[in-house]
Amino acid sequence: MSWYSIFGADIEKWVTLGIFIVTFIFILYRKFNIAVIALISAALVILLGIISPWSAVLEGINWDVLAIYSGYAILAMYLRESQLPAWLANQVMLKFKKEKTALLLLCMIAMALSVIIANPEVVIILAPLAIEMADKMKGNLYVYLIALAISSNVVTTVTMVADPPAILMAGYTGMEFFDFYWFQNKISLGTISVFAILIGVLVLLFQFRKMNNTADLPAVKIKVNPLPSIIFIVSVLLLAFIPWASLGPFNHRGILGVCLGILCLILGGKDNAKAWLKEFDWNSILFLIGIFTLVFAVNQVGLLEDFANLIANSGITSTAVYLAILIWVSVVLSAFIDNVPYTVIMLPVCDFLASSLGVNPFPFYFGILIGTGMGGNLTPVGATANVLACGMLEKRGYKITLGNYIKLAWPFTFAIVATAHVLLQIIWL
Repeated sequence: MSWYSIFGADIEKWVTLGIFIVTFIFILYRKFNIAVIALISAALVILLGIISPWSAVLEGINWDVLAIYSGYAILAMYLRESQLPAWLANQVMLKFKKEKTALLLLCMIAMALSVIIANPEVVIILAPLAIEMADKMKGNLYVYLIALAISSNVVTTVTMVADPPAILMAGYTGMEFFDFYWFQNKISLGTISVFAILIGVLVLLFQFRKMNNTADLPAVKIKVNPLPSIIFIVSVLLLAFIPWASLGPFNHRGILGVCLGILCLILGGKDNAKAWLKEFDWNSILFLIGIFTLVFAVNQVGLLEDFANLIANSGITSTAVYLAILIWVSVVLSAFIDNVPYTVIMLPVCDFLASSLGVNPFPFYFGILIGTGMGGNLTPVGATANVLACGMLEKRGYKITLGNYIKLAWPFTFAIVATAHVLLQIIWL
């Protein structure tokens, strides 16, 4: 079924670019409800004939992602009700009485979990623990939740299955799981990422250095319902080890998310189910629907492809300069656009660049993955994990400002990306 068109192809690009820029200006300064802004922008690109409503619904919006986020959000409420976060918080603070040490441990747990679980899910699962710790430590919840979100975002290149762009690159190049650690007789992307993340942990420790609150608490006997934890472990195993790609029409991880949410609502009981649905962060879901639609329009009109061609035809002859451009431009762009379509478009660009320069394309592949994987930390809306963390904070009365966010997120992010960049330069060029 066709959709009407108002503008020519060139005008459509300019109109879409204008809507995109204005949308993110409004979103970054958060003067209005970001879900409303995103949905208005999505409606505009549809009403102006740039994309059709059915293509937005069937192709642009990632319903699998939304379903998994929703399912794990409800599971997180069930986990909280089970007293597991309270028990974990008590155990952490009994062993690590200083706030800075306890918070660093929370961030490291987030990093470890994000290797096998999508980072928004990690934020949803660990947020109750962060809230409990901040309350008992009398700490700043803003720091806890933002640190949790940015920590979960930086491990996307540690394994082949940690993030969709890594899976895309592996499929494109034929890399196997362990090729991420040793490949072509060199240290590979996953190993480089681990070294870079260790530097990031040291940066976090420096940033937390003044957080010297203590919670000298007596051991408290907390009765934990083990059922939510069992459901969580089983769901993680299903996400990680089901051969989704071989399931044909059932290759939708969102099915697991829907089943997970329904199961938790049933097991939680009628009263809890009502409370959880009322507490659920519908605003973030609506925001993501709008943003998925807008980014789909950006891709459909060819703006990403134009950008890729601009880089490929720049006339630069230095491999090191191209690597730097690919990494840091990817960092900047991933703060605003979905890294999946960007990765799909840029992988052939890396081939073109490597072929024209007569060099190995893998450092270029690795460079764009490092940039897209870690660059989402540049803004509060650059990654879904950040959106969810900010939504939780705003629901609790915290004001999200770009300046305060930058103070925490940028030193951590730039340290990791710069370390990975230097290692790629030394080892692969």
